[in-house]
Amino acid sequence: MAKKSAIERNNKRKRMVAKFANKRAALKAVARDRELPIEERIAAQLKLSALPRNSAAIRVRNRCELTGRPRGYYRKLRMSRIALRELSNQGLVPGMVKSSW
Repeated sequence: MAKKSAIERNNKRKRMVAKFANKRAALKAVARDRELPIEERIAAQLKLSALPRNSAAIRVRNRCELTGRPRGYYRKLRMSRIALRELSNQGLVPGMVKSSW
């Protein structure tokens, strides 16, 4: 089980990303538009850099829904390999069986 503080920090980042998503997208669009004058583009870039760092989507870490483990994460299932193995051994994951050869 991951530290609660790490899990909460990540949840806070997710909330900030959702809060600032529209503003970030608009500023990025202005900053990348080559048709606009350079002054406007630089101003948009400065406003973008003034936003909180934790509002960037890249700072959100994928974590297991059950344990909070950050590594060995399967995106499709939204859980770590260890949690997946435990659930599949208990027969709680449909279609997944223990392999043997």
